[in-house]
Amino acid sequence: MISNTYSFFTIFLIFLRLGLTSFGGPAAHLGYFREEFVIRRQWFSDSSYADLVALCQFLPGPASSQVGIAIGFYRSGYMGALAAWVGFTLPSAIVLILFAVGLTYYDNSQLAGVLEGLKIVAVAVVIQALWGMARSLCPDPPRITIMAFTACFVLLIPSIWGQVLAIIISGMIGLLVFKQNTVITHNSLPVSITTRAGWSWLAIFFSLLIGLPFLNVLFPNQIISLIDAFYRAGSLVFGGGHVVLPLLQSEIVSTGWLNNDTFLAGYSLAQAVPGPLFTFAAFLGASMEGSFSNWIIGLICLLAIFIPSFLLVFGILPFWERMRNNTHMRAALYSINAAVVGILLAALYQPIWTSSIYKSQNFCMALIALIALMFWKLPPWFVVLAGGILGGLITYI
Repeated sequence: MISNTYSFFTIFLIFLRLGLTSFGGPAAHLGYFREEFVIRRQWFSDSSYADLVALCQFLPGPASSQVGIAIGFYRSGYMGALAAWVGFTLPSAIVLILFAVGLTYYDNSQLAGVLEGLKIVAVAVVIQALWGMARSLCPDPPRITIMAFTACFVLLIPSIWGQVLAIIISGMIGLLVFKQNTVITHNSLPVSITTRAGWSWLAIFFSLLIGLPFLNVLFPNQIISLIDAFYRAGSLVFGGGHVVLPLLQSEIVSTGWLNNDTFLAGYSLAQAVPGPLFTFAAFLGASMEGSFSNWIIGLICLLAIFIPSFLLVFGILPFWERMRNNTHMRAALYSINAAVVGILLAALYQPIWTSSIYKSQNFCMALIALIALMFWKLPPWFVVLAGGILGGLITYI
């Protein structure tokens, strides 16, 4: 059993470092988490970590943030979950609010160079994570095949349901193919939430999802409207930060709260900072005019888009260990773990590779970063920092 020996401040500091250095989007974040909590700290086995990733892939919202919330909870309960989220989210949220307040003072050409360098390093980070997970979770031809077909499926059906459908199909294959191979070695992940509490968290989630629109009609004002819009975005979007773009655009731009140019500028800036892309909500809130300060509106929008993640994770976790220990579920997880690797492989190609490696110099930089991570054993934060600095310097050449 995992003992709750970590204080709020300790977990906060661990995730704060990740929040300051985790560039590259959800797939890269999962790579950073694996390096930190599977390889370095050994809090989880590879299979247990992959099970946790699979669970969060099922849920709407930002998968990497939900994995972080779950990791914090497993170490120190509700306060650990809060500490993990605050540490991982706060750095990018602060930077994006500062961007919103003083966007006109930033050098866009230099920012573009730094962004390119960070995106290139993200390729190396994801490859390193994929290699480690594939060796552990796809060691035989059947699971390698599932990994490959899942990657193709997700790439060829790039809808918000593609990843969820791929995991469901993989689970069904596991039930049919791996019935005699259901022994999955993983750490026990005891949960201190009762099933009754789990149902309560889920009831709160659906009550807010259904009730906020009615509350907005009965008591129309900017704050309730924003909470309703951002809570709905965090509740209904599968596939992570990039998928939330069209939904937020329709909620924010179409209603006249923000012009499209500012919206797209903020979205570009959100990809240049570490941490979850959902902190884009803080930028949007801070960019709007209202009766409250930019900081207050930004933080309200940030909380609104992440509250569904807490409610869903707390609501599902009480049932997760029972599901993992069920014979049929274990057979499904045998295949789902391989599918998770396939989803990350697809993410490596689109959007990470296609948006980063489009000329020889980029490939060379990514190759050097990969060697630095895997063979020189340099810490990821150092490689990320070097990539950003190099990208910014290239703009002056």
